[in-house]
Amino acid sequence: METTENTSKGVVVITGASAGLGRACARKFAEAGYDVGLLARGIDGLEGAKKEVLQMGRKAVYVQVDVADAQAVENAAAKIEEELGPIDVWVNNAMNSVFSPIKEMKAEEYKRVTEVTYLGQVYGTLSALKRMLPRNKGVIIMVGSALAYRGIPLQSAYCGSKHAIQGFFDSLRTELMHDKTNVRTTMVQLPAMNTTQFGFVKTRLPKKPKPMGKIYQPEVAADAILFAAEHDRREIYVGYPTVQAIVGDKIAPELGDYVLAKTGFKGQQTDEPEDPNRKHNLWEPVPGDHGAHGNFEAEATDSSPQLWLSKNKYKLLTGILGLGGLVLGAMAADKWKNDEYNNE
Repeated sequence: METTENTSKGVVVITGASAGLGRACARKFAEAGYDVGLLARGIDGLEGAKKEVLQMGRKAVYVQVDVADAQAVENAAAKIEEELGPIDVWVNNAMNSVFSPIKEMKAEEYKRVTEVTYLGQVYGTLSALKRMLPRNKGVIIMVGSALAYRGIPLQSAYCGSKHAIQGFFDSLRTELMHDKTNVRTTMVQLPAMNTTQFGFVKTRLPKKPKPMGKIYQPEVAADAILFAAEHDRREIYVGYPTVQAIVGDKIAPELGDYVLAKTGFKGQQTDEPEDPNRKHNLWEPVPGDHGAHGNFEAEATDSSPQLWLSKNKYKLLTGILGLGGLVLGAMAADKWKNDEYNNE
């Protein structure tokens, strides 16, 4: 571990930190002044992430770990606290998936995706709670998805895992509230993103997989996750499509079924044929430092007006109420002047 002289804002642990959204989160938190604990399987990406954090003037420690192994996660948490200090924020981000029709899925694939994408968040939460509850402070962030509410075709294992996280989050939040602890939790629901997963996710599709719908750069989601670490919100939706999917499913789920049956297969594939023999990361990491971005730069947006409105909703409400007060005050003053004039 290398050290810096600057005062730390705190210690954050990020799972799945070697690539994609986790890599973007590592950069975002380091930029904001946090020291960063990096957890992932891919050693090349971990080393690259650590280098970037150090270049930003922050401390960094990485642990090569599979989050499906509860004891390994616990050991990693202990090492990070030993080298960086008490963990203030834990970001449960690690995931994997399989693009495949259900009729072609295998039982061991469902087991693996569930262990990483769902149980990885459970194990991370348990290690975080073990340290945060005695101190009566800390933040645990669940990285969710619009797919935590609205399942789509060809990603049943991933959608099932994200739905499970949402239920676990509800239980955790109510228990923390019951215990009146200052440890808190937030779930950030994400849209389609230009991350590396589409280049090495296991797939049985004839064409290369792609994010469905409007695509966002991972930095947009990383910004929301940093905001969640520093503001007490129950949930944060990222991007209008996320709002549309979640709210739409609550209002008209049958319409969602119909639309996705028509568009969900083609909408998750490019026009390029997929190599059926390419490497994937379901069981082992794909070697190399893959960075944060995927192959959809030209299609991805780096901003979200919806997220800006969500982050600033209380300021906007205060401003609207203040403006309303000024208008009402002016109207009242004008009425008083008119009444005074009419009484003369």
